[in-house]
Amino acid sequence: MKHVFTDQMGREVCLQLPVQRIVSLVPSQTELLYDLDLGDLVVGQTLFCIHPDWAHQQKTSIGGTKKLQLDKITALKPDLIIGNKEENTQEQITELMQDFPVWMSDISNLAQATDMILQVGAITGRTEQAQQLVSTINTSFQAIQPGQVQKRALYLIWRKPWMAAGNDTFIGDMLNRCGFNNVAAGNRYPEMSAAQIKEANPAEILLSSEPYPFKHVHIAELQELCPQACIRLVDGELFSWYGSRLVKSAAYFNGLFRQA
Repeated sequence: MKHVFTDQMGREVCLQLPVQRIVSLVPSQTELLYDLDLGDLVVGQTLFCIHPDWAHQQKTSIGGTKKLQLDKITALKPDLIIGNKEENTQEQITELMQDFPVWMSDISNLAQATDMILQVGAITGRTEQAQQLVSTINTSFQAIQPGQVQKRALYLIWRKPWMAAGNDTFIGDMLNRCGFNNVAAGNRYPEMSAAQIKEANPAEILLSSEPYPFKHVHIAELQELCPQACIRLVDGELFSWYGSRLVKSAAYFNGLFRQA
């Protein structure tokens, strides 16, 4: 039976239901599929789809999120491809759309993330499981207890050049929900010079574990720029993965406040 769904980019996607063969182009959404008990239907995923570990080892790898191996995807003959506007390139998605139904997410806040979960549940026949997952996520975020004072924070995702997550990003929304005042200005992921970081004068500098592998040496480097700042390595997955991993994020954020 064919059914038409509208994805988060407003595109109509015609699917033959039930879906039988899924290729996932985004790590956080790949993990979601497994947590919705759809693992048997996933025939391909990116090399960055590391959760769950057994699937990372066993499933067919179709390249990186921005360097997809289209020939491998074609050989898998998927009846559904799930991607993301930010993480995948428009050129490759357009090419895939010529031969396969491609459902795309577009996420910059928690509400859009939970909407994605519900929509993926609907198109894969896992509506009830998705609703339960969203309920758990929303309840956990309602229990976040940020500090009494809103601290000026900078969340860095890259080095050489320094790059930060701005407010118009999913990470930015997570920072706001944690009670942080994000000092990163400009576009979604602005580059910042050492002088700009110093001038921003953040009270908290959070160094993400991904996509750049920040280490303790970078804490020392930044401490020279901002001697008064509290600088910490943080779990990037819990700040930026917008799928089922969100069930763990709120508790992690509360733990950060207790450490501060």
